[in-house]
Amino acid sequence: MIPRAFVWLALSVVAAGRAEEAADPHAQIQSDFEKRVGDYVKIHKTAQEGLDKLKPTKSAGTIGNQEDALAHQIRELRRNARQGDIFTTPIAVEFRRLIGITLQAESTRIEKSLRRAEPVRLAALRVNRKYPEGVPLQSTPPTLLLNLPKLPAEVDYRVVGRALVLRDVEANLIIDFVPDALPARTHAP
Repeated sequence: MIPRAFVWLALSVVAAGRAEEAADPHAQIQSDFEKRVGDYVKIHKTAQEGLDKLKPTKSAGTIGNQEDALAHQIRELRRNARQGDIFTTPIAVEFRRLIGITLQAESTRIEKSLRRAEPVRLAALRVNRKYPEGVPLQSTPPTLLLNLPKLPAEVDYRVVGRALVLRDVEANLIIDFVPDALPARTHAP
């Protein structure tokens, strides 16, 4: 039989953990985001399993074919993907909050960084679509990246207009995005 003191201790630890999660809803939302990204990475890896390994090459055509094949496999596995699957409403609100905090402290530096880069404007962002060829991949200002959740190597953040885009690096695929993540004043016209 388990001693009562041990049961009470175990219940106290569980209750304390739940209270800590409830006390910090921001951490809970970021944890949900990380789980969703992790689930996407599993899909990415499953899609890669069905493809031949790309051998080192300088051939843009070969690299492009591999990229297209991976994107196709991912689309098949995520055929019902929609904007907001990863950046749910609470997660999008949290990202806007994190970006806002960063801008309060570093707005001049971030605005300069965004203006120095070649501003990217796309008519419409669409989940599960390739990031258009010939359109520059505007980097996300490092100061901003420091305050966003870290990402696995398979995905990155990109700024497109005022949107924050989550992109599959190898498939060059738009996974999800937060519209109006950056205030209008932070991006060059």
